[in-house]
Amino acid sequence: MAESKPVVSKVELPLKKGVIRIEDGETSQGRDQEAQTQSGLSREERYKMFEEEENEVQISKTPKIQKVIFLHRDHKHFVKYYEPRVVSLGPIHHGKERYQLAEKFKLILAREFVKSSGKTIKEICEAIDGKIKELRECFEEEVTKKYNDVDLAWILVVDGCAILQYIYLAVLDKLKELNIKPDSVAFCQQDLFLLENQVPYDLLELLMSLSNAKNELRNSVQNFIKKNHYAVLWDKQQGENTNGPVPENPQEENGKRKPTHLLDLLRSSLLGNDETTTQSSNGRTNRDRNQSYDWQSYRNVQELKAAGIHVKRSEAKSLGGISFSRRLNFYPGFLSLPPLIVDDSTGPKLLNLIAYEMCLDFKNDFGITSYVSFLDSLIDEANDVKELRKAHVLFNLLGSDEEVAQLFNNIGTDLVPDRDKYRKVRTQIQEYYDKTWVTWVAEFFHNHFSSPWTLLAFLGALFALALSATQTWYAVDSPPGPCDKFCEKFNKNL
Repeated sequence: MAESKPVVSKVELPLKKGVIRIEDGETSQGRDQEAQTQSGLSREERYKMFEEEENEVQISKTPKIQKVIFLHRDHKHFVKYYEPRVVSLGPIHHGKERYQLAEKFKLILAREFVKSSGKTIKEICEAIDGKIKELRECFEEEVTKKYNDVDLAWILVVDGCAILQYIYLAVLDKLKELNIKPDSVAFCQQDLFLLENQVPYDLLELLMSLSNAKNELRNSVQNFIKKNHYAVLWDKQQGENTNGPVPENPQEENGKRKPTHLLDLLRSSLLGNDETTTQSSNGRTNRDRNQSYDWQSYRNVQELKAAGIHVKRSEAKSLGGISFSRRLNFYPGFLSLPPLIVDDSTGPKLLNLIAYEMCLDFKNDFGITSYVSFLDSLIDEANDVKELRKAHVLFNLLGSDEEVAQLFNNIGTDLVPDRDKYRKVRTQIQEYYDKTWVTWVAEFFHNHFSSPWTLLAFLGALFALALSATQTWYAVDSPPGPCDKFCEKFNKNL
């Protein structure tokens, strides 16, 4: 196969004596951006460079697999969440020395896949070779330009086969049969959902279609996504058997776009049917958005509780299942949130999902970003996490409540959510929060009935007061009895 020509950088400004080249994803972490410029350009040359069509930003129909943008990667708390811990998948981290140990296990998994597929490795490679141009276009140009078609096809064959076989065995809990330790299984599963560790879903679909076990493989992928969905959002059905038939082309039903990769598939699962253009508060149009609240005066869950707003667990199975209601349209208020599990994998998953939504070529509603931003507005300190735990909204498997609060405070930094997302809920909360009489009632109940003992003491005091009033009434204005009449007659006879 002839080697492909080097791909031109995405952002490349032609100059008379040099080139300004900016490589996506290059960061201050040992990979400083290189910029070569030549001074002394004439004003006419600058005009020409400014007006050239090549300088326009090109938006693809589908998002490309690419590096995490520098805005996230340069954050000192986040960089460790974007790098694979055990295994590199795809071309971005391929060949790095720290992942060489995992290459042996990838080959073992790939061999198992080929063996069960009924095909030879040559037949599979030839099928990938025939689609290598389309598969290369699934990546950002900077990611694959150093690989020729032969090398890129081999990377995709080995990694794609290994991914599918890993998922198939993980769902059946049979990875131990290949002597893969449980800790490696956990780290590999986390690495599968890193933005820089993705392979095209079209590749996985092609490999599954080549196998004699294509239906079983499709079922395993769908069930694997379900289990990782449940690992983020707790669901009462998570202990039930999730095995079952899935559509031949998941996410293509009802006009939905095909998934880009596994991380995209997980995002769609977590958002459910909420990935739509969110309407303004109370169905308002763009012209009267200014009538709803784009700000909030409350800072955390504790302030909401003091104002009479209680957090409760929502029955929703997606991150968008957030709502606000009032009992009998009066008092108190209830903020319903989907139940969230927080463990060691929560930070990496949420950060990579956010980084995916931040990709410049991915047009989306920022569903994950908006959810994390909303949750961050409720969590300010450890006591807020405690209140969410007590409401069974948050399940803390990470450690202390302070760690969870710090996690969301860090993740919530520098986020730009969709302001239309949860606009109605924010407006309802703020309107309720701004009612003075509601705050007075809430403070009264909060100060005097914050525990069952204060309520019992209050009821006891009321009962004692009622007995005292009754005793006084009988003493002052009680009707005459038999004894009173006898005493009256006796006094008259005297």
